[in-house]
Amino acid sequence: MTELPADLAAWLDSAAHDLDTGANVHALLPTLADAGLFKIGVPASLGGTGGDATDAVAAIAAVSDRSLAAGFVFWGHRTFIEYLLQSPNTALRDRLLPDLLTGRRAGATGLSNAMKFLSGIEGLQIKASQAGDNLRIDGKLPWITNLHVDGFDAAAAVQGAGDAPAFIASLSSDDAGLTRSPDLDLMAMRGTSTAAITIDNVTIDASRIIHPNAGEWLPKVRPAFLGMQCAMSIGVARRALAETNALLGTGRGVLATPLDELVDDLEEAEAELLKGLRDNRFETGAEALFSLRIRLADIAAAAVQLELSASGGRAYLSVPGKGIQRRLREVAFIPLVTPSLVQLKTALVSQSQRATIKEPA
Repeated sequence: MTELPADLAAWLDSAAHDLDTGANVHALLPTLADAGLFKIGVPASLGGTGGDATDAVAAIAAVSDRSLAAGFVFWGHRTFIEYLLQSPNTALRDRLLPDLLTGRRAGATGLSNAMKFLSGIEGLQIKASQAGDNLRIDGKLPWITNLHVDGFDAAAAVQGAGDAPAFIASLSSDDAGLTRSPDLDLMAMRGTSTAAITIDNVTIDASRIIHPNAGEWLPKVRPAFLGMQCAMSIGVARRALAETNALLGTGRGVLATPLDELVDDLEEAEAELLKGLRDNRFETGAEALFSLRIRLADIAAAAVQLELSASGGRAYLSVPGKGIQRRLREVAFIPLVTPSLVQLKTALVSQSQRATIKEPA
């Protein structure tokens, strides 16, 4: 479990409600960067503090414990950094990474569509055509987090021109032809700079390609993408269980057993996630990672419901119930983060059916 710096923990506690409702948008990214969080899991030779993706998971969970909006932004930004770390385009990495690590510029994953494409859930929404020695790309991504209005870079999967394979490109808020929508009017999570982008005749060259073959590369980065996403569930669940434990007392002792069971379940699921990320089993066994994402979301939902039961009527009072009310909104969001739980369950069913068909009669 990562311990946040005391000043950052205090800031997140004080800002959590505002981040939920749309304030402090501009302060969030530099505040997380000033605490060195974006350097976690990044090699020291590249300006980081060392470690690996599991250290980033622990840090995102610690932030999500105090604010899921902050954890969601952290996930999007750190996942884009991970794409650069796993890209063969070292020149692009070296150009973008310094500003990302220091929070001077925002990074957005933009690959939710790609992950669904990889699982056979939907087609790619951006397409390329040849434009001399360059590529013209057109399309739209309807939902991307951390599109900071002061400047951002976003990863996107693009259908290749002609017979070329799909590839991963780095798009920029400075690109002529790229338009950012106003922030989406979300229920809660309004401080996450989540918006849509429209890509109309944007021209890029090879220097902007994160990887030339999406089909080969995405399975390698999907574990970090989903593993860091799981950290959000871990953080919300951990906070709800801690709050429940603090509320146990006269008349609420009946909740002790389900509390202990959820604590054990959370610890077990988190340990499985970290072990799978360390030994790379999720690169070839995505189904196990999908199942863990579903399991952790279910644990988070059960934990918040347990906190609600322990809180009683005070949960409906504006001031004493502010924390539990926010966590109820946060945990309602977790199943919808792309790929959603419905999409993951659909992919698991499809995989099971394919495996059954392959079995000999």
